Amino acid sequence: MSESITRERSVASSITRHTVLIIAAIVMLYPLLWMISSSFKPQSEIFSNLSLIPSHIELGAYTRGWNALRVSFGTFFWNSAVIAVLSVIGNVMSCSLAAYAFARLRFRGRNFWFALMLGTLMMPYHVTLIPQYLLFLNLDWVDTVLPLVVPKFLATDAFFIFLMVQFFRGIPRELDEAAMMDGCGPWRLYWKIMLPLSTPVLATAAIFSFIWTWDDFFGPLIYLNDMASYTVQIGLRAFVDSGGESDWSALFAMSVLGLVPVFLFFLFFQRMLIEGIATTGMKR
Repeated sequence: MSESITRERSVASSITRHTVLIIAAIVMLYPLLWMISSSFKPQSEIFSNLSLIPSHIELGAYTRGWNALRVSFGTFFWNSAVIAVLSVIGNVMSCSLAAYAFARLRFRGRNFWFALMLGTLMMPYHVTLIPQYLLFLNLDWVDTVLPLVVPKFLATDAFFIFLMVQFFRGIPRELDEAAMMDGCGPWRLYWKIMLPLSTPVLATAAIFSFIWTWDDFFGPLIYLNDMASYTVQIGLRAFVDSGGESDWSALFAMSVLGLVPVFLFFLFFQRMLIEGIATTGMKR
């Protein structure tokens, strides 16, 4: 009798828990679903009808939004893709090298420089914004992609360095000793031993780097002035007219298309992302 009551309580608790989670998921997904739905609605229905089901479907917002500005929206996609891909390559290369040095090499002041690097994680981006802008302005890099890409090749993202350091520390040092006995130097040890064993954390860094770069609004807003060099996020801003004549359906349509690359990138690499986060800092 007691086992039956316990089982019923367990089932009721499970149903209640899942019901709450489903409701919470619907609440969180509603804005996204509303945006997708609004991209198929007529302009007059977007704010007057909060239903997720449009009265009739219109596809004109996608073609209208794609060619609404002086520059085709395909140009914005290309610019974002170039910056995102270069940022991924730069972060993976430079941050893995810096993390390898902190985790496996012995040099004077290593702990001090590592602590200093961690300190940059607590520094707001706006603190260094003006000095960086003046630097790039004197280098004549403003209105180019260089301010958005070059720092990635100089290991400026301390979060990825910290993530990789924890992963590298979990790789047994006996592998280093065995490789050095076979004649491997530091560079060959990094290239032949560390990188092949670090695929999960490298994939994690690549995924986060791609998503953060693709979604970045503030950086391109500061450094890009010519519409031909705009990214997707800055291109979306151009749809908002201060005079009140904004084409909202075209804006939502292009916003939906702007989410597709991030969604696909995450979908294809989510297994590596979960594995990289789950194994970071764990001893093998």
